[in-house]
Amino acid sequence: MTGALVLGGGGVAGVAWTTGLLTGLAEAGQDVSGAELIVGTSAGATVAAQVGSGLSLADLYLRQVEPELQAAEIVVEVDRATLASAMAAAVRNASSALEVRRAVGRLALEAGTVSEAERRAVIESRLPCHEWPARAVKIVAVDAESGEPRVFDGESGVSLVDAVAASCAVPGVWPPVTIGGRRYVDGGVRSHTNADCAAGASRVLVVAPTGPPSPMPSEKPLTEVIEELRAGGSEVAVVEPDDAVRLAIGGNALDPATRGPAAEAGRAQGRRLQIEWKKA
Repeated sequence: MTGALVLGGGGVAGVAWTTGLLTGLAEAGQDVSGAELIVGTSAGATVAAQVGSGLSLADLYLRQVEPELQAAEIVVEVDRATLASAMAAAVRNASSALEVRRAVGRLALEAGTVSEAERRAVIESRLPCHEWPARAVKIVAVDAESGEPRVFDGESGVSLVDAVAASCAVPGVWPPVTIGGRRYVDGGVRSHTNADCAAGASRVLVVAPTGPPSPMPSEKPLTEVIEELRAGGSEVAVVEPDDAVRLAIGGNALDPATRGPAAEAGRAQGRRLQIEWKKA
């Protein structure tokens, strides 16, 4: 394996920014979308599936900025302070990363949300193709009850739509997804990038819409994972939103109205960016 593209979580704004970023990079002569392996978590799972759909980056970009091409997202009002407080209360007595994930999973199972069917329809509309890509794609979710991570791929016997929906099931916001009698929540409950799934690749590009700090309790800091990847022989580069992107996204990455501005700012950032590969 020579190259891995790791796409992290960040709401609908994260989907848009990542798509714009990849488009801008390609326009600047740094097309990374053909990586042999794509690891997707939450928003990154959506982009991983989209990139593997066969549509060009230019077409995927248009699906973010042209209103008539945009997916039919559900507008949800999220009180971030209340959600953060509930999350903190849920994990207060957890003594291990596994217990943290179980606690967050319980919160997700008990939360009042739209139905699974309504949410699945959104994911269906996001994906140009509902079949797994021919290349290696890993999509990460977490079992809401056991707290164990699950990495879905084309050999898992799970539909691409269900795998992406599970990885995007933000606790307390969207319903856990039922697969094989189990309920799954957002892969970001384990890590907002799950970059360790790219171990063994000679080059790894980590696209982190929320930056290195994790917005949710994380098993291991991204900086530590990067050190481990480099110690294993991988060249690793990390891209996070610049100030212009953060301004374009604003305070609610789940707001569908952020898609156009985030994609445009991401494209501009990609055009300016020079990826720096640094081998330990």
